[in-house]
Amino acid sequence: MKHLNISIRGKVQGVFFRLTTKAVADQVGVRGFVVNLKDGSVYIEGEGDDFALDSLLEFCQEGPEGAIVESVEVKEGEMKGFSNFEVVKRVQS
Repeated sequence: MKHLNISIRGKVQGVFFRLTTKAVADQVGVRGFVVNLKDGSVYIEGEGDDFALDSLLEFCQEGPEGAIVESVEVKEGEMKGFSNFEVVKRVQS
């Protein structure tokens, strides 16, 4: 199990990126959250095994239909023990 902090830039807001990310995360067993940031990017914190996180990252490279992903930045972080995967509605700074 590991924890990843993922920042996705491009046309990633207003294209159901968060909702589709949750569907993928739930399907592969990643726990954490996804949120839109004020700078127009999407931020994800995810925890899971290598297969689950690799599957989520593969999705992040393309995103849902209508998204134009310009970059995906990944950093490993501290485990936080999330119990599920949530779409955070409010925009974070």
